[in-house]
Amino acid sequence: MRNDLNDRRAATGESQADLAAAVGVTRQTINAIERERYDPSLELAFALADHFDCRVKDLFEPDG
Repeated sequence: MRNDLNDRRAATGESQADLAAAVGVTRQTINAIERERYDPSLELAFALADHFDCRVKDLFEPDG
């Protein structure tokens, strides 16, 4: 699943660790999502969207 998490995080000046703490996961989880090696659970996707004050579909896009 494609995402623009890295761009949104960079725009806010947050580190991966900051974002991870804000949504209750590890920095490694954020890194894996940003590198598109891990698709977040629905619960985590909603937490990330809430954190960035956007919709889940604004953050994540299905492949092809």
